[in-house]
Amino acid sequence: MPAVPVWDPHQYLRHADHRGRAFVDLLARVPEPPGGPAPRIADLGCGPGNVTTLLAERWPAARITGYDNSPDMLERARKLAGPTSGGGRLDFAHADAVHWAPDPAAPYDLLISNALLQWVPGHTDRFADWIAGLAPGGTFAFQVPGNFDAPSHALLRELTGSPRWRQRLDGVLRHGDAVREPAQYLAALAALGCEVDAWETTYLHVLGGDDAVLDWITGTTLRPVLAAFDGDPEERDAFLDEYRIALRRAYPAAAHGTVLPFRRIFVVARRS
Repeated sequence: MPAVPVWDPHQYLRHADHRGRAFVDLLARVPEPPGGPAPRIADLGCGPGNVTTLLAERWPAARITGYDNSPDMLERARKLAGPTSGGGRLDFAHADAVHWAPDPAAPYDLLISNALLQWVPGHTDRFADWIAGLAPGGTFAFQVPGNFDAPSHALLRELTGSPRWRQRLDGVLRHGDAVREPAQYLAALAALGCEVDAWETTYLHVLGGDDAVLDWITGTTLRPVLAAFDGDPEERDAFLDEYRIALRRAYPAAAHGTVLPFRRIFVVARRS
């Protein structure tokens, strides 16, 4: 059975500026909610809450709830909870996107999700429940990484499937089809009666420091692998040394930093 990732807010936030950029770009395409000056907003997979606060900046009178299934992330996020500048409220609560659904009797004006759905198997099957939990004219918006074919992920799959690590790490990683293509998301949501805007962007993140790509991946993709090595630091370090060498070859450092190309997929679906 795959190891359950243990999230580290501090490690995740080491690249907060780069990670948050996609949320800002997504938010720029979200239309005004139908709920007037005080819309109800859900941030599904809020993590440490750093980007959830951007929702309060745009809609200071909104009633915003950030949901996550990581106790460590929620502990960090709850430090940001409280009244907002326009008389709204920012709160955080535990929820697992695999099972969570809005109450149709108390619909949201905006459901937004940032880099979560790749962790939710069969997440397109959840779309109908989530759209049903939106007010008429409400919006479901999300972004997911589209880089599962990138060297960072291909090398990791190759390494975990090698003779030395195959038995211990079999089934730990997500499959390459953890996300769909933009056209597939568009078709799925259009079939639910939504007006859909879907696109993709490849960012060229310039990272500083030694082994910058490994440091980035340690905050996200590597979490299940690290969990599988829990209690065995020698084997963990041996695995990381192999992976580090492969990443250095694939992403050579330059005087200006290490360039990490990162493709992301964006979708904004408005309920008719």
